[in-house]
Amino acid sequence: MGPHYFVQGLFAVTGIIALLASLLDWDWFFKAQNTQFIMRNVGRSWARLFYGILGLALMGMAIYFYVEITGTIY
Repeated sequence: MGPHYFVQGLFAVTGIIALLASLLDWDWFFKAQNTQFIMRNVGRSWARLFYGILGLALMGMAIYFYVEITGTIY
């Protein structure tokens, strides 16, 4: 297993967590220190939208990298 699969997995897991946090409105996620910058500037509802889009983008990147490396969609 090459290091590129580790990076793909990291992108996928991070994307899934960000998407689930935005959909399920996880309080612990939005009270974390790393999310406070977004929360202070745009509010919680826009932060949820931002992290939902970010999660989808990260999962899309993981899929794209997988397809590029393996050369197949399956």
